[in-house]
Amino acid sequence: MRPDGIKVKEADPMYFLIPYFLTRRYDAMNMITVDVPEEPMRRYMNQKRREGTPVSHLALVITAYLRVLDEFPALNRFVGNKTIYEHKDKTVSMVVLRPNGEDAMSKIYLESSDDVFSIQKKITSYIDENRSIEEQNLLDKWMARIVRMKLLMSIFLALVRFMDRHGFLPMALVKASPFHASLLISNLASIRTNHIYHHIYDFGSTSLAITMGNMHEIPRRSKDGIVFDRCLPLGIVMDERIATGHYFALAFNRFRQYLAKPEQLEGPPKKAEEKAAVN
Repeated sequence: MRPDGIKVKEADPMYFLIPYFLTRRYDAMNMITVDVPEEPMRRYMNQKRREGTPVSHLALVITAYLRVLDEFPALNRFVGNKTIYEHKDKTVSMVVLRPNGEDAMSKIYLESSDDVFSIQKKITSYIDENRSIEEQNLLDKWMARIVRMKLLMSIFLALVRFMDRHGFLPMALVKASPFHASLLISNLASIRTNHIYHHIYDFGSTSLAITMGNMHEIPRRSKDGIVFDRCLPLGIVMDERIATGHYFALAFNRFRQYLAKPEQLEGPPKKAEEKAAVN
């Protein structure tokens, strides 16, 4: 049993067979651009700023993703050693650019009860912690130890990959690894860059990657002719071995619905409220 996943026992037989044909995560990558109209998000963010509780595009995207994850749980699956698992937690790995130009990468732990405000706090705290040049995060510390091994580095990393493939990687390493997460997200718009289709790593357990790019205008036919909507483009890469294309389509359609009405992202979702009432 993997320390970071629960083996999936019930699924369409095809999904137990497909990892034997598509043995690598990069063999199974599907890519799509989802254009999200910015006006509803901008209007909502302006309102929250006036109220003294500012939220960011990043917080909205991550919260919408979390809500969709609860409704479409197969998105939180991954394939390891030809076996399908479900993540034991919900995490988002993200790169933070430090003042000296170096990158820091770690992950944010999410709860189903989180809403856009609690996630904004987690993002702010995460960025502040990882931007500090003086302090090293868990990944920094592990990388420093590995590099110091020099001649043993290749042997050690080969062992780590073997242990990860067979589910023996210690939880301490899993917690430090940004490659073991429900989602990889990168806000490229923060450095004025267009969205890309970021590969999903064969090492680790991340089956979804999302990049946020510069705003652009998308033509749309209306009763008044062709109009242009200012949209936030999201480059999304998925491991097709965890769900059908139809399932992904339904999930990201729901994702767009949340961002079209961001007020839905306030407060815990109904499922979380029902569980709290029962407990």
